[in-house]
Amino acid sequence: MTSSIPTGLKRVVAASMAGTVVEWYEFFLYGTAATLVFSKVFFSETTSELNAIFLAFATYAVGFVARPLGGVVFGHYGDKFGRKKLLQFSLLLVGAATFLMGCLPTFGQIGYWAPGLLVALRFIQGFAVGGEWGGAILLVAEHSPNKQRGFWASWPQAGVPVGNMLATVVLLVLTATLSESSFLSWGWRVAFWLSAVVVLIGYYIRTKVTDAPIFVAAQQEAEKIKATSFSVVEVLKRYPRGVFTAMGLRFGENIMYYLVVTFSITYLKVQVGADTSSILWYLLVAHAVHFAAIPVVGYLSDRWGRRPVYLVGAILGSTWGFFAFPMMNSGDFVIVTTAITLGLIIHAFMYAPQPAIMAEMFPTRMRYSGVSLGYQVTSIVAGSLAPLIAVKLLEIYGSSVPISIYLAAACAITLVAVLFTRETKGVDLESLDIADAEAVASERNRAGV
Repeated sequence: MTSSIPTGLKRVVAASMAGTVVEWYEFFLYGTAATLVFSKVFFSETTSELNAIFLAFATYAVGFVARPLGGVVFGHYGDKFGRKKLLQFSLLLVGAATFLMGCLPTFGQIGYWAPGLLVALRFIQGFAVGGEWGGAILLVAEHSPNKQRGFWASWPQAGVPVGNMLATVVLLVLTATLSESSFLSWGWRVAFWLSAVVVLIGYYIRTKVTDAPIFVAAQQEAEKIKATSFSVVEVLKRYPRGVFTAMGLRFGENIMYYLVVTFSITYLKVQVGADTSSILWYLLVAHAVHFAAIPVVGYLSDRWGRRPVYLVGAILGSTWGFFAFPMMNSGDFVIVTTAITLGLIIHAFMYAPQPAIMAEMFPTRMRYSGVSLGYQVTSIVAGSLAPLIAVKLLEIYGSSVPISIYLAAACAITLVAVLFTRETKGVDLESLDIADAEAVASERNRAGV
């Protein structure tokens, strides 16, 4: 798996993962706190438990709405000025927003200003995370050997469960050492303040890498032919199939992830009656397995191809809800942990190949814009709404079956997208740039430029 590794590739992987760990520690800390804390401290005490959780998830969804905007803005300037600079800025931005969340007054102190300020900071956090993903995976994908791109580019994805584990460990320590009243009063804030330490470490590591030679060459070529447009409009004009296929690939995967790691917390807390400590332990084990599974699946995508691996994930993903929620109803530690862990293993079959398959859809000069658009826009109608829809379905029907059907339908959409996706295993990224340059030259000749 690691033969013929280009010089500095491991450093690039570490830099991408460092930032991904930081940003997803903060992003998913919010998701966990939405159920355990925010529904209690940022909304009126007269609101019912499920409605308060629903409102907390509504603020959670704001981050997803901001992510496509961040993806478009960061994608535009990332294609123009480089991946590294934008990645450093996104790290500082999400860190500042998360730290300030830990400083917010409660509903009891300032009333509706509390959820209002929370929404504003959540928007900033989502904007920054929206710009993070494309830059992190492209920094690795563009440095990777053609035949090993699936494996190496999956490592930034593996940073997501690491960030989750960090957030879970911090919350476990805090809930174990503090009374419930102390945790709700001030203990939860410590988890958000600790983000400042992690941000500084991640920022330092990212100063030690440079953009890939293929990006530098593409940048010089763009200047030579004066191709100054790097906008989302041009990506949609030239590569609509890539953008919409990426959206379809993302749809079922994104919904599944937030049902497994976010809504499951609500289901276990409200429907099963599990205590906070047990829920965090379930998630900690599952995140650890998810971290191990992602690079393995990335390697398999180099061996078997992107499409077969993704098909396995989409097909198995459609079945997860039907067996996982009944397993959770048992309340047994091993059975519940197995249900969540299986969900994340299945998820890895869709998540791990994403960086490679999406990077292989676009030429270098507009790759950041293309992958960010395809990846982040989908989150508005997928991940952002998944916990909200699931909570409402549970409230209306009192059963997990409608939620399972919802997930199955989402995975069916992704399955169709996979069938329309071209197999790109081992493709040379330079060949995409050559084809793109020839197309641009042909257009310019026809226009007499």
